[in-house]
Amino acid sequence: MSLDPAFLGRSEVATAEAMEELGLRIGEQLEAGDLLILTGPLGAGKTTFTRGLAEGLGVRGPVQSPTFVIARTHPSLVGRAPLVHVDAYRLGTGAELDDLDLDLTRSVVVIEWGRGMAEDLADSWWDIELERPVGATGDDIDPSELDSDAPRIVTITRGVR
Repeated sequence: MSLDPAFLGRSEVATAEAMEELGLRIGEQLEAGDLLILTGPLGAGKTTFTRGLAEGLGVRGPVQSPTFVIARTHPSLVGRAPLVHVDAYRLGTGAELDDLDLDLTRSVVVIEWGRGMAEDLADSWWDIELERPVGATGDDIDPSELDSDAPRIVTITRGVR
């Protein structure tokens, strides 16, 4: 788990393009065995971040939210680790997540909505929280604005069991 310490902490990401760029820069550093747990409300930028991460890893796309299929594997196009992209929103427990039998040792695994369920999958992980502007909650946001370029706050910490 070798991520430049400069990424740790809290920062503002101004646009969707900048969110994708952040993912790309992080993806360039990741390797097999890395686990990222993404947390944030609907429209916060989790999938946008993951698209950039996939580009940085050099995996086959397109990267879309795996909400209905739960998990998608994107093989590497450049001889690096594949990306396993999971959406745990419809899962109820960590046991259901564990039942997916994810290849945690040979892949980079990104789990959206995984906080509280995914921490037992590995000894350490990257916890990435994405926040939308105040007042933009899942209940009151216009669906047409989910991809708007309003600034997001990204907080990256290292989780250890």
